[in-house]
Amino acid sequence: MKNNIKTIAFDADDTLWVNETYFQEAENELCKLLEEYLPAQSVSEELFKTEMKNLPLYGYGAKGFMLSMIETAARISNNTVPAETIAKIIRLGQGIIEKPVELLDGVVETLKKLNGRYNLVVATKGDLLHQEQKLKKSALEPYFHHIEIMSDKSESDYEKLLKHLDCRPGNFLMIGNSMRSDILPVLNLGASAAHIPYHVTWAHEQHEHELKHDNFYELEHLSDILNYL
Repeated sequence: MKNNIKTIAFDADDTLWVNETYFQEAENELCKLLEEYLPAQSVSEELFKTEMKNLPLYGYGAKGFMLSMIETAARISNNTVPAETIAKIIRLGQGIIEKPVELLDGVVETLKKLNGRYNLVVATKGDLLHQEQKLKKSALEPYFHHIEIMSDKSESDYEKLLKHLDCRPGNFLMIGNSMRSDILPVLNLGASAAHIPYHVTWAHEQHEHELKHDNFYELEHLSDILNYL
């Protein structure tokens, strides 16, 4: 990989900064708000069903999550959930958006070492405004040659990104925490991918099977990528 890579793309949420932890915290609070209707595990299961149904409508991010929480509350309560509870759910969603950006260990140090040697890119999905806000809060923007906020991360989405960057797959490396979104589509295009597990992963992004591929790298920390470049 050392001689081929020219462009390195980074996932943002749970790769550069904390994200899923805040969604899990909000979900736990939702379960408490709705405990009179269903046990916590059942509320979580119903919420996940709603999220999957709504992905084509809302895409990824805190706003779609908030709407799915409200819809779930209405459904499992047979539309009897109090307006006060709905207001609290809205506040849970707003709380995710208002969270400070907490960078993960080694991010700044790694970006400093790579900056100037490679074209550095952010390739993340989610709500456009929220992701832009997080990038500004992070103070990481100066390290990146390009910012791409994607509605999804399918092979076709990465093909569009590579075309926009005028980068061949063999010269491209994607780094992220999601096997489903950051790794598998990239490898299928003939590019390289490095996976950094995060301790909390949304069920939709989980991938249970062991992966063996010549262009795949399993990292423990972001800084470990320096050993391969």
